[in-house]
Amino acid sequence: MVKRIALCTIGTQGDVQPYVALGLALKKHGYSVAMGASDDFGEMIESYGLEFHSLGDSIQNFLLQSRFENAMSQSMLINGPSLLRQGQQIVDVAARRAWNMSQGADAIILNMNTSFGIDIAEALKIPAIMVALQPLNTTSEFPLCMYNVGPDFGRAFNRLTYTTMSVQQLYYNLPRNKLRRELMGLDSRMMGGLFRNTDGSHLPTLYAYSPTVSPRPGDWPKSAMVTGYWSLGDNTGWQPSPEFQRFLSEGDAPVYIGFGSMPFGAARNTQILKEAVRAWGGRAVVARGWGGIDPSDLPANIFAIEKAPHDKLFKYVSGVVHHGGAGTTSAGLHLGRPTFIVPQAVDQPYWGRRVYELGCGPKPVRLRRLTPEILADALRELTNNVAYRHNAARVAEQLDIEDGTGEAIKIIEQVMASYIPRVRPSRRRRADISSRARTGAAAKAS
Repeated sequence: MVKRIALCTIGTQGDVQPYVALGLALKKHGYSVAMGASDDFGEMIESYGLEFHSLGDSIQNFLLQSRFENAMSQSMLINGPSLLRQGQQIVDVAARRAWNMSQGADAIILNMNTSFGIDIAEALKIPAIMVALQPLNTTSEFPLCMYNVGPDFGRAFNRLTYTTMSVQQLYYNLPRNKLRRELMGLDSRMMGGLFRNTDGSHLPTLYAYSPTVSPRPGDWPKSAMVTGYWSLGDNTGWQPSPEFQRFLSEGDAPVYIGFGSMPFGAARNTQILKEAVRAWGGRAVVARGWGGIDPSDLPANIFAIEKAPHDKLFKYVSGVVHHGGAGTTSAGLHLGRPTFIVPQAVDQPYWGRRVYELGCGPKPVRLRRLTPEILADALRELTNNVAYRHNAARVAEQLDIEDGTGEAIKIIEQVMASYIPRVRPSRRRRADISSRARTGAAAKAS
């Protein structure tokens, strides 16, 4: 009988593509795969021949709203509570749809944003496997990824930064506990966390990035495993347009500049871009994506592309400047491109620091601190520093021999083969057991 795997993810494109890559690999290994994501990605997922299940409305619309931009750029204190409520509504809808999608599954694979999958797995008595695209298990070797930009304050401080995960857990637990009671017939969570089952045992966790780029910490639990990147090749047949081909033929290979999926700050970013490229004097190709850069009214030495797959586009550039998302970082390093990262939030500072420590590019600078002068200097470094090119090429050779999805499937199969359901009686069942015990004791006493 064909085993069925449910994949659940919510987020931007960088949060979805690795799951599509894993889903394709699972399908090639003979598994039936159901993939749940927001409506933004239904067409893309189905274009790879995977079974798509909607987990809710467009995440892009959520990110595009002005309240989200104000929270990120002005005041989280004022705008945050409303966003948190909206976020929890998104989680509630996604969990209910994932519950339906997961019926009949033999395992469920999830991420932090879909941690309700742990509860679904408990109710259906199937294994849950957590996935992360950045290091999140507590370690003393480095701080939590969002804090990984400044000096290292020591092992004790590093461990302390991971307490932030407990706050995030509370945020996700509020809708989860309601769903456990109403939808799944389970009690509220008494133990556990984002990387633990309800009984406190460690969840198998797959880290979908390269140990070459981020080595596995020695103090992680055995349940946390670094597999290598889950890279998704482009299936659109994208090729440079005649206009882009003409631009490429008119001079040296350009540098790619893009600021990711966060749709705010476009006016400021574009002004910095134009002033920096003018001071540098080279050529650039920019991609707008969901936001970050306004492609209108650019000089002749800057070519704007609305959308292009990184694994194809980066073949035509000499270096890359970007926000530091895990997927974009992977694409640049796989092609051996020197990289300058201008992080905004979450794991981006960590990947910026790792690229710098690997000797593949300048020290990262947060986007809010970026100036035309800083960007111009970085562009000069990317195009002139021989060591950056040599180190990036060396990393690319190491990444080329890794098989991230193959390693992940080996672990998934081991987890499924050794899985034993952990049965925790419901509150009603515990009351019945206690009542029978009291009745039995009374009968013996009489």
